Amino acid sequence: MNWKIIFCAAALFLPAVRLPAADETNSAAKISPPSPAREFRAAWITEVAVNPDWPTKPGLTTAQQKAELLSLLDRAQSLHLNAVFFQVRPACDAMYASPNEPWSDRITGVMGRAPEPFYDPLAFAIAEAHKRGLELHAWFNPFRAAHPSTKSPPAPNHITRTHPELIRHYADQVWLDPGEPAAQARMLAVVLDVVKRYDVDGVVFDDYFYPYPQKNWAKRELDFPDDASWKKYGVPSGLTREDWRRNNVNQLVQKISQEIKAAKPQVQFGISPFGIWRPQNPPQIKGLDAYGKIYADARLWLANGWVDFLAPQLYWPAAEREHSFPVLFNWWRAQNPKGRHVYAGLDDTKFLSDEIIRQIQTVRAQAGGSGEIHYHLRSVAENSTLAAAVRAQYAMPALVPASPWIPVTPLEKPKLTVTLGYNNGVAFGWQKNEAARWWLFQTCVQGNWTTQVFPAQWAGFTFSNSRPDAVALRAVDRLGNLSEPAVWTPKKSSPPDTAKGAEKMKK
Repeated sequence: MNWKIIFCAAALFLPAVRLPAADETNSAAKISPPSPAREFRAAWITEVAVNPDWPTKPGLTTAQQKAELLSLLDRAQSLHLNAVFFQVRPACDAMYASPNEPWSDRITGVMGRAPEPFYDPLAFAIAEAHKRGLELHAWFNPFRAAHPSTKSPPAPNHITRTHPELIRHYADQVWLDPGEPAAQARMLAVVLDVVKRYDVDGVVFDDYFYPYPQKNWAKRELDFPDDASWKKYGVPSGLTREDWRRNNVNQLVQKISQEIKAAKPQVQFGISPFGIWRPQNPPQIKGLDAYGKIYADARLWLANGWVDFLAPQLYWPAAEREHSFPVLFNWWRAQNPKGRHVYAGLDDTKFLSDEIIRQIQTVRAQAGGSGEIHYHLRSVAENSTLAAAVRAQYAMPALVPASPWIPVTPLEKPKLTVTLGYNNGVAFGWQKNEAARWWLFQTCVQGNWTTQVFPAQWAGFTFSNSRPDAVALRAVDRLGNLSEPAVWTPKKSSPPDTAKGAEKMKK
C-alpha cells in the first residue's frame, strides 16, 4: 500500500459534515473488533555475508547507501514483515557513529573513515524502518574482533591496536577473549551506548560467542588460546575450563539483559543461537555440540528468562531426521518455563520456497504460535518465487506477539473524529500519541474485518467513495500492547451531505 497516496487522497477529499468523537455518535460500543493476528516476522539485514544485504559493496556514496537501504526496507514492508535485525557491529567496528569503536570498512572501504556527506546509518535505518511499520533490532557480534574478509588495515582506535592484550588469534580468526573481564565490559559499554542513544526496539546477538571449532593442517581440532585468562581468572574459580568458559558467556548474557532493562525496560533482548543445544536433545538429534564446543548454554538463558526471545537457527529441513526442523523447534519450545518468545530461524539461502513455507506453517501449528526470522532479507527479496510464496503466507499484516513480563503503562484509548463527505465517503482522524509506536486500524465491511497497521506519525485515513459498516482504532505500544478500541459505525440517520467546504486531514 502506498501510504503517501492515501495521504494525498485525504487532503483532496471533500467532506461535508464533521461529527463528534466516534463513540458519542452511534452504538459503536456494542461492536467488538476481532483480536489482531500476532506473529513475529523478521529478517536479518547483514553487512557480512557472501551476498550481503547492505551495503552491497564497500565505498558506495551516501546517496547510494541510502537508496539501497530504502529499497530493502520497502521490500520488507511489501512482504508484510514487522521487524528487521540490522547488523551494527560486525567485528568490533561500527555501522553507526560510535564513541567506542571505529567506523566499519563496510561503509567507506576504509576502517575508521566516516561517510561523506556524513550521515548515521543506524539512525537513518531506525527512522525509515519505523515509517514502514517495522521494528528495528540492533544486531551485535559480541567477541569477533576482525573478519577474515576485511581488506582495510585496522583503524588506530580499533581494539586490536588499543588493547592487544585482549586479542586471541585462532586459525584465521581474530577474537576477543571472553574470559577477560575487560572484553566483557567493553561489550556491555557498546550495547548500552546504542540502547541509550538510539530508538532501537531490541538488541540481538547471533551465535558467535567462543568461535566455532577450527582444525590445523593435520585435521586436529584447535583449542581456543586462552591460557593467559584461564590461569588468571579460571584456575582460581575452581571450575573446569569448559565450565569456566560457559560461565564467562553466561555472565555476559545475564549482565547485558539486566543492564538493558535498567536503561530502557521496553527494549527487548534476544539471542539467535545455533539450532542444536546438545546432540541427543531430543534423542534423534545429531550435530555440533554448541554447549560443549562454543560454550553457549542457550537453554539456560531461556530457562532463566534472561532473554525476551530466543531464535534458534533451525537451518535444516523437516525430512532430515538427525536435524529435523519440527523436532528441534518443539524441543526448544519445551525448554521455556518463563514463557518467553521462541522464534524459528529459517535459512532462506538454502531451501526452495516449498520448504520455507512448510516451516512457517509448522511454527503456526504450535499452540500460541510465535514467529520466524528469515536469513537473510536479500535472499528472500531477490528470489521472486520465494518472495511471492512468503508474501502469500503473510497476506494480512500482523502485530508482534506481546511481552507481558515487561511492565508498561497502559495506552490511552484514541479519540476518533469522523468527517462525512460526498459520494458516500468518510474520513477518520485522530490525535498523535507519544506512547504509541503504531496504530491498529480495523475495518468491517459486510461482516468481514480487515486490518492495517500504520506508523505513529499517521493521524488519519480516508475512504473516498465508500463507507464501511464499522471502524475500530487502537494505539499499539512498542511491545505490541493495545489500547482499548475507539469504534465507529454510521448512524442510521446521518446528516445529509450538503454542507460546503472541505476539512483537510492533518498529520
